[in-house]
Amino acid sequence: MSTHHASCLCGSVHCDVEIDSPEIHCCHCKMCRRWGGGPAFVVTLAKAPQFSDASALKIYRSSEWAERLFCRHCGTSVLWRSLDGTFQALPVALLDDAPDLPFTTEVFIDDKPDYYTFAGTRTCLTGAQAIAAFTETPDKTPEA
Repeated sequence: MSTHHASCLCGSVHCDVEIDSPEIHCCHCKMCRRWGGGPAFVVTLAKAPQFSDASALKIYRSSEWAERLFCRHCGTSVLWRSLDGTFQALPVALLDDAPDLPFTTEVFIDDKPDYYTFAGTRTCLTGAQAIAAFTETPDKTPEA
């Protein structure tokens, strides 16, 4: 594991974070696409970030098992986390010194619109498979 610094667009949110798995994952569910403002939510799994000033964060409970944190000033998507605290998914783009990590997993592939496709081969899970992995085996978390 390695520690990295991350920050939001306006600089109000700063944190140090340890990357849990040296991989990049993305979620294609409609909620993640909408929240991230792009074709997919691209993240790395991490230990709970250590925020320098949590007062800049807002929290939105987005499902029965997860919440999303964002900057109250600029709106940057900062973190997806399970309510039980087991999983944290940090957008890779927030890392100041983003390591070159392999892109290994796409989840909610059945929700992905036809207007984009990522190059390469990786593990692809449907929404049902991702939810099953999330609820049955915590070491294989989807990002949705």
